[in-house]
Amino acid sequence: MSPRNIPPLTYKVVAECSVSKARAGLMTLRHSEVNTPVFMPVGTQGTLKGILPDQLIELNCQILLGNTYHLGLRPGIETLRLAGGLHKFMGWPRAILTDSGGFQMVSLLQLAEINEKGVNFRSPFDNSECMLTPEHSIQIQNAIGADIMMQLDDVVKTTTTGPRVEEAMERTIRWVDRCIEAHARDDDQSLFPIVQGGLDVPLRQRCVSALMERQVRGFAVGGLSGGESKHDFWRMVDVCTDHLPRDKPRYLMGVGFAADLVVCVALGIDMFDCVFPTRTARFGCALVDSGQLNLKQPKYKLDLEPIDKQCECSTCKRYTRSYLHHIATNESVSCSLLSIHNVAYQLRLMRSMREAIQRDEFPKFVIDFMARHFGKDPIPTWIQEALKAVNIELPPAEEKQEKETIKQEKHEQAIEVS
Repeated sequence: MSPRNIPPLTYKVVAECSVSKARAGLMTLRHSEVNTPVFMPVGTQGTLKGILPDQLIELNCQILLGNTYHLGLRPGIETLRLAGGLHKFMGWPRAILTDSGGFQMVSLLQLAEINEKGVNFRSPFDNSECMLTPEHSIQIQNAIGADIMMQLDDVVKTTTTGPRVEEAMERTIRWVDRCIEAHARDDDQSLFPIVQGGLDVPLRQRCVSALMERQVRGFAVGGLSGGESKHDFWRMVDVCTDHLPRDKPRYLMGVGFAADLVVCVALGIDMFDCVFPTRTARFGCALVDSGQLNLKQPKYKLDLEPIDKQCECSTCKRYTRSYLHHIATNESVSCSLLSIHNVAYQLRLMRSMREAIQRDEFPKFVIDFMARHFGKDPIPTWIQEALKAVNIELPPAEEKQEKETIKQEKHEQAIEVS
């Protein structure tokens, strides 16, 4: 069958957790297959800071993210078209997802004015004005050639209340129709609408229902992870996955902390992105199951262990914590070495979740992960409540402490015997 007769995105659920809403899937795109749940590293300007495309392939990264607003400004549509799209321009053979530029309505609010036509931005580079409409966003994304594109949505700060939230949700629905109408490459690229509605359950439900009436191949959940309480955050995710269709991928925008990823996979999310892994690397921090190692701290000066003995990334194979402490934030190569490890950590975490789902052992994975992640610290109430909502019960604090005590006693007994 000719590729042109095959949709540019197909999605198949390959395994489901028998307890929670977690599922493992296979998404087939024009440039690569993507196993879900998946974390997508962010290459805003068409590059991940500190990592080459060949290094991402070595890590088996299947899909990354670019930003429409920034790529539309630099290098611009003309250059992208001349280069044959972003894949060729940046030398990346696998899948790409592009954000629409809507998030910049919040992050660059002082430079933006929003109305029904679109968003009028003032360039942070040369102060020139640029009107980003739904049509122009799609025009840029068609030039980029991303496998998955986002609609331009009306984004408000997550803590916003009142009529502005409903206005933004209704406008997002109107704008998706303009995006669909403007989309000129539906044979090659798939357009996702974005669920908005703030922290209002009825608005989220209304938005999901309206977007499901459109002929699309997947859905994004937006307007979260921007300062709202974690209790509100997980409930909005839960509401959205309860109502979104089972047979299409679900993408939660801007989420990347390890505990959040585990909880949201349990709640039924398939795709994630965040700048966190590479951004924290630039501050000398390495990701591990227990959280972060701040390698700038003096305690790592004489530590000749790798960041993580279980990690198979090139950084952990070749360099010690002591060496990384020596160069952290002082040498530009430290950003590269730590970014490689941090992206490898995120991808390995997602792979571990996929495998646990396929073995139907996901609840056990979650319990074990949370024990490693929080150690002797109490697990936040929001995590306990979110997991309980999908039938995963974490051990009570007393039981957790008792297990730690038994484990320590067995360790001491083993030492005595030896």
